[in-house]
This record gives sequence, C-alpha cells and structure tokens, in this order.
Amino acid sequence: MNHATWPARVILIVISAVIVWTVIAAQRGKKLFIRRIPGLTAIDEAVGRAVEMGRGILLSSGLGGIDVVTLQALAICTNIASAAARYGTKVQMPIYEAALLPIAEDAISSAYNKAGRSDAFSSDDVRYLSNQQFAYAAGVAGMIQREQYAATFLFGTFFAESLIMAENANMVGAIQVAGTPSTTQIPFFIASCDYVIIGDEYYAATAYLTRQPTLLGSMIGQDRVKIAILVTVMLGFLLTMVKLPLVKNLFEDKDMPAASYYSPAKGGK
Repeated sequence: MNHATWPARVILIVISAVIVWTVIAAQRGKKLFIRRIPGLTAIDEAVGRAVEMGRGILLSSGLGGIDVVTLQALAICTNIASAAARYGTKVQMPIYEAALLPIAEDAISSAYNKAGRSDAFSSDDVRYLSNQQFAYAAGVAGMIQREQYAATFLFGTFFAESLIMAENANMVGAIQVAGTPSTTQIPFFIASCDYVIIGDEYYAATAYLTRQPTLLGSMIGQDRVKIAILVTVMLGFLLTMVKLPLVKNLFEDKDMPAASYYSPAKGGK
C-alpha cells in the first residue's frame, strides 16, 4: 500500500467488505452453495471401504514443514481421522518433519475425542519416520505392505517420492485420494491415484468437509471477489480498445485528477 492511490484503497475496502459480509451472512444461517467436488466426496467412500474390509487407513501430509500447505493437509487428515474413528477404523499417519509430530498427534487425538473414541487412539499411530525424502518414502512403502491399507490419503507437498507411495498402495489394492496445490505434481497423482484434488479445491477442502459457516462464508466471499476482478479485467480490456483507459488509469501508481482517469496516458501509453 506504499504507492496505493485512492481508487486502489477504495477497491481494497470493497473487497474486504464483500468477504466480511458473506462470512456474517453465513454465520446468520444463510445457505451457501458449494459445487460437488468428486475427490472430497470420495473420502466417505474410501472410509466406508476400509470399514467393510476391516483394514486400516494411511494418512500422509507430505514433505512440507509447518507451512500453509501442510497445515491445510493436516486439517483434511483430521477430518478423515474423525470419520474413521466413528466406525472404529485404524488410522496411521507417518510424519516427515519432526517439528510437525506433536501438532499431528494433537490433531489426530482431537479427532478421536470428537468422535467419542478417545480410548482407540494410540500415539504410535502417528509416527516420525525420516526427514530424508526417499527414506521417508521407503518407510511409508513398508507400512503399506505390512498393514495392507484399504485406503490411502496423500495431501500436502510431494515430489518424486509420491509415485513410490502411490504404486505400493496400488499393489495392495488401496483406494487412493490425493491433493496438492503443486502444479508439477498433479499429473503424477492423476496417473497413479483414484481421485485427485487440484487447484483451489485443495484450500476449499476444509470448508467443504466441515461446512463451518465462517469457512464457507470466507470461501464464497473470495470467489465472488475473483469473479468481480475477472469482470473488471475484461471491462478494462474492452474500454482500452475504444481509447477509454478508465480501468487502467485507476490502477496507475500515482494520483491524478478525477477527470484524467478518462483520458489516455501521455506518450500514447
């Protein structure tokens, strides 16, 4: 905001107001629509399959540390663990980053408590393996082969090791749901997993699964802002074509008289 002009400040206020208004509306009981996301809908199917087969579930938050991507993965895994705990299905979660271990233990333990099955939680089910990429992948592969999981969930930051984990899960016949915001990793997940959550779906997962009004309102409000920004970009393009650079001038990095917003910039720019 060091160089923001008054139109930029007004736009920022409007954007904030839209998001806050949507959150408040959701908290007051307004029904907000979220389209069906197949990858997230498949979570219940995967948990149900594990229950029917009497086999466990593997959760992995990838190779990330304590960052936004990993914490979002942990939130998704917590929701899955809660659903599994309700039906008495064993959940195990190998950890890559040692600093994440106590956070993950507390999150999974809270999921069991929420499901009313605190006695079923074991701290051994959330275990630190290694902070080395392929050592971690080998450890996870070993767990998959020994435990013969019915379902595996891979959410977070992944690299080449993801295929080692996914192919081992395929060998034991596990249904796999994966999600990552990394565009370089998505093709490999699509090739090896049953369902993949991509793009903004990854960050919308917590709101989709929990249906918490605050999360829903925030997500819908941001979507509305994105639509408005897209419309503004298209409008600016059309106005510039007819020599009326109103939208472009609004975002100039300098203040100017109000009448100048309708005039082309000097120098033919």
